[in-house]
Amino acid sequence: MRYTVESDIGQRRSVNEDRATVISRSNNQIHLAIVADGMGGHNAGDVASTLTVEGFKERFEQVDDDEFSTAANRKDWLFETVVDLNRHVYQYAMTHENCTGMGTTLIAAVIVGNEASICHVGDSRAYHIDDETIEMITRDHSYVNVLVDSGEISEEEAETHPKKNYIIKSLGTEDVIEPDFYEYTFKPNEYLLICSDGLTNKVNQQALHKVITSWQSIDEKGKELVQLANDHGGEDNITVILAQPLGDGGAEVADR
Repeated sequence: MRYTVESDIGQRRSVNEDRATVISRSNNQIHLAIVADGMGGHNAGDVASTLTVEGFKERFEQVDDDEFSTAANRKDWLFETVVDLNRHVYQYAMTHENCTGMGTTLIAAVIVGNEASICHVGDSRAYHIDDETIEMITRDHSYVNVLVDSGEISEEEAETHPKKNYIIKSLGTEDVIEPDFYEYTFKPNEYLLICSDGLTNKVNQQALHKVITSWQSIDEKGKELVQLANDHGGEDNITVILAQPLGDGGAEVADR
């Protein structure tokens, strides 16, 4: 798998509360990609996102390959890991006064060959991109999506709603959690984009698609996405994982 990871503090924040990583195992056949956007400001959002990402890495490195052999196994592993880490972050916040109320969003994707199993909490996002289209795989756990589902506002109105950034689910803020899960099979030359809302609040899907399908290297594409968000104000931390899973034939595809 070809990938790049970029995280930037942005133009207005004093601390980067986003955390992101990609780690691989089994001769680079199994990959874990994570983006966590910590919340709580002075209440240690960066602690919540760090605990989550480091916890995922530790568990990913310790389990047997059989945990990732099928989509069902990957979902079970992701669910058990999220439940365990949610409890850990919640208990940490309850026992550390300066961390009261902290939490984090989460996108965690286990990628084997051209198949991705994705776990989602909050309003960080995962997108699928091919030459023609960009499609959001995940659905934000947000107040405005509740309004959309009830018919009170449209999808278009949700994009500019004053409470767009109010999320209704995060990791570590309650003692139980119900993440969403998605499965996606990628074709050659398709991309997986995982990002925090510091990118998607500032750069629209058309601009994302234009950069990702350009002829730059994958590293250059990641850097340009971050720069675009900063050029449009950069009010939040900006984090991007851009990956090309293996094609059906098992060979690495070229940058496009």
